[in-house]
Amino acid sequence: MTMTSPTLDLACELIARPSVTPQDEGCLTLIAERLAPLGFVCERMDFADTCNLWARRGTSGPLLCLAGHTDVVPPGPLERWTSAPFTPTQRDGMLYGRGAADMKTSLAAFVTAIERFVAEHPDHAGSLALLLTSDEEGCAANGTVKVVETLAARGEHLDYCIVGEPTSVNTLGDMIKNGRRGSLSGTLTVKGKQGHVAYPHLARNPIHALAPALAELSTTVWDEGNEFFPPTTFQVSNIHAGTGANNVIPGECEVMFNFRFASVSTAEDLKQRTCEILDRHGLEHHIDWHLSGQPFLTGRGALVAALTASIDTVCGQQAALSTTGGTSDGRFIAAICKEVVEFGPVNASIHQVNECVALDAIEALSDVYRHTMMRLLTRAAS
Repeated sequence: MTMTSPTLDLACELIARPSVTPQDEGCLTLIAERLAPLGFVCERMDFADTCNLWARRGTSGPLLCLAGHTDVVPPGPLERWTSAPFTPTQRDGMLYGRGAADMKTSLAAFVTAIERFVAEHPDHAGSLALLLTSDEEGCAANGTVKVVETLAARGEHLDYCIVGEPTSVNTLGDMIKNGRRGSLSGTLTVKGKQGHVAYPHLARNPIHALAPALAELSTTVWDEGNEFFPPTTFQVSNIHAGTGANNVIPGECEVMFNFRFASVSTAEDLKQRTCEILDRHGLEHHIDWHLSGQPFLTGRGALVAALTASIDTVCGQQAALSTTGGTSDGRFIAAICKEVVEFGPVNASIHQVNECVALDAIEALSDVYRHTMMRLLTRAAS
């Protein structure tokens, strides 16, 4: 028997739009059309090939923002899907389709939660906003980061933000992400001198020279982490050297590496310590650095309290706080918002074939968002 509900129906409408990053395929227009009659001022802030929406209801504080993305990753081999990835399909208590978990169900839940909340509290305290982009799964260069820059330039700041990323592990409500580690990548080039392997005294092998330094980098304790963050980690992802011939000592070696770092370290400190280790080993080297995200952390303040209480009310779950996993657009939003968390459905199937979300979690997710709005935006009125 096919289920139906307001949030499920909207989720299906969104999943049916093949919005492979950075395409939006009309998702933002559909959402704006639902928000405008509720009194939201909807602004498109498109940059390059990326579609962005900033929608706000109210002008006073506090400002609670719901943030997310309409773009999805490519579906991959179609023959491996049990049902077509952009045909939302109910099967065995699950809703299948690309974006079902990451994160079109969250977007639908945002909208229906807002509709119900505004109907119940038309004169709520503070303001509500949505910040949505079609460039989260791609390079993330023209999406949320650009909207944040625009808002900051005109003096708009957020008090609370919930990013609808799929954070739950086994069941809806078992985990909230209250921060994320920073991500700092480097491409290290170590210079040597090319030569014949039979005459090593006439050459200088950069691989041999680098090996002790690489061992030190991989065993260095960069920090101890803190209550919410594990210690910073250093990982090598690629090493390349040589001409392909087995009788040539390479002239240089290239190493790609990444730091996932806690809020107790800074990118500048990690860069400095890395170069100090390389210099100590006497290496002729150069590093091209790329900082893709600063760490952010939200403590046990009003937003965490409201969201955890709402999850308990709706799901009967005591949500754990975690900072594990990769980066999200929360790293950009944190620049204009003191309290940023992520919360959404179970993430077990994201970016996989047969991506899915539990049908019985869909309306519950909307209810969690709605109860959180009530806790944050009706206290002043009451």
